[in-house]
Amino acid sequence: MHTTRPPTLSRRHLLVAGGGLAALSLAACDKVLPARFNGIDITGANYAQDFRLTDPDGRERTVADFKGKAVMLFFGFTQCPDVCPTALLRAAEIRHMLGADGERLQVIFVTVDPDRDTPVVLKAYTNAFDPSFIGLYGDLQRTSETAKAFKAYYKKVPTGSSYTMDHSAFSYVYDPQGQIRLVLRHEQGAPECAEDLRKILKTTA
Repeated sequence: MHTTRPPTLSRRHLLVAGGGLAALSLAACDKVLPARFNGIDITGANYAQDFRLTDPDGRERTVADFKGKAVMLFFGFTQCPDVCPTALLRAAEIRHMLGADGERLQVIFVTVDPDRDTPVVLKAYTNAFDPSFIGLYGDLQRTSETAKAFKAYYKKVPTGSSYTMDHSAFSYVYDPQGQIRLVLRHEQGAPECAEDLRKILKTTA
């Protein structure tokens, strides 16, 4: 019975094959892997692109005003009993954890209750957490349009003779070039968020 033996690879063939594998390995190492975040990576998303709202001093603000800084934006209202204070306390903690880089983080609080959150109220509220935080507002139509642009939810809920606001509790993060990059979940701790912000700030260190 005749069998055919597989061809024997010469030393030259083995060297060429080995060189090819090495080249492939080096090429793979040269590729820059995307950063892995604890939050939700929405880099390249077609929503939350920008905002156009007013600060307590009457100046219209957009994301371009904060170029060179990471921006962390949160929707809420000043009479919120727990979610909003927790989010802003966490933001202050994140800023502290970043050390010197904390100066390159701008925290923005967008009210979903412009009827009650006047400029004076907004400014006093954000200053209570950190003097660098900025509150922004719009009229009812602008507030609705902005929330839709961010896919953020809010709704007025009657409570006896008054009302409260039900709203989503995400924080949106822009990189220093003004590009939307992340959504931070409310349940994420400050250390996890600070880790993500360090990576975002490294994009233009």
